[in-house]
Amino acid sequence: MADVLFYHLEARPLEAVLPQLLEKTLERGWRAVVEVGSTERAEALDAHLWTWREDSFLAHGLAGDEMDRHQPVLITTGADNPNGAAVRFFVDRAVPQSAQGYERLVYMFSGHDPDAVSEARLAWKALREGNALTYWQQEPDGRWVKKA
Repeated sequence: MADVLFYHLEARPLEAVLPQLLEKTLERGWRAVVEVGSTERAEALDAHLWTWREDSFLAHGLAGDEMDRHQPVLITTGADNPNGAAVRFFVDRAVPQSAQGYERLVYMFSGHDPDAVSEARLAWKALREGNALTYWQQEPDGRWVKKA
């Protein structure tokens, strides 16, 4: 059974939240794969993770070369798991279909996008059988509150 965490972004954007969650993932000794909806967004996220904070280094790479299997965090548009990640993040309208092969899924979606909210509801229904689901919503001050 996988843990599936739904993160409903409200106050702070993905670019502020994702790097912190990736750092926590690496601190636990897990590798991560981040699935995004487009190549352009993957490239933008890659650039952002290199510079998101001056006092931080978040080792990662873009999928598509011979170093993929060595990356602690790999950004991809595909459904594969080339770095053997235990945790898979879904961002920018990438929607999880199954938790098979992972210890944890993290599904992040914008509360300001009605289509993304609808997709999250469908994903919740599709993933609830056989997985441990939790739903976290962002408060106006950026704190996370467990809602389900």
